[in-house]
Amino acid sequence: MVKKIAIIDYGSGNIRSAEKAFEHVIKTHQLDFEVLVTDRAKDVFEATHIVLPGQGAFGDCMSGLQAVEGMTEALETAVLKDKKPFLGICVGMQLLADKGYEYGENQGLGWISGEVVPIKPADKSLKIPHMGWNIVEFNQGAIHPALKNQKKLPHFYFVHSFMFKCNDNNHVYGTARYGDDVTSIVIKENIMGVQFHPEKSQEAGLQLLHDFMLWNP
Repeated sequence: MVKKIAIIDYGSGNIRSAEKAFEHVIKTHQLDFEVLVTDRAKDVFEATHIVLPGQGAFGDCMSGLQAVEGMTEALETAVLKDKKPFLGICVGMQLLADKGYEYGENQGLGWISGEVVPIKPADKSLKIPHMGWNIVEFNQGAIHPALKNQKKLPHFYFVHSFMFKCNDNNHVYGTARYGDDVTSIVIKENIMGVQFHPEKSQEAGLQLLHDFMLWNP
């Protein structure tokens, strides 16, 4: 049976690069998967894996997601009830939080308790946004199925000005150092979020997408 990855299209941008990265991994490893970019709630119910990309401001992305008919309800059913593997990328990870403070206070999905706040590095010479390659350290050890094949101290590509502050550090699986620790990977049960862009992170990013597809939470 061919498994299906649904990449949610809600007008946030950066959809096609994620689609192409998944297709590359599928072809390279000859995996029985297909990729579907969709804005239909029906496709979420039929998918085996769900990916929520994100680019732009927290509030705009949340509004865009809510504007897609039936999508937030479908995601809640598929992810929270049916426990399908879920990957949030960049702002797609941030939307997992309770709320975000970019251009005012905005409610998030509330799937992983925490808030999205501005990056304020103690070293004032560090520019915002945090942009470019950075090392990610695994806080819980690289024993999670979606992380176990990563090389030690892998580099990933970041572009963001806000960061996820988890209320429970047990959900933080990876951090990057940018003056202070910046949450880079969060995981809770079948829900995974990454602040960086795996589709732009070459070998490490493609490995993460591969292992996400094989993850069976």
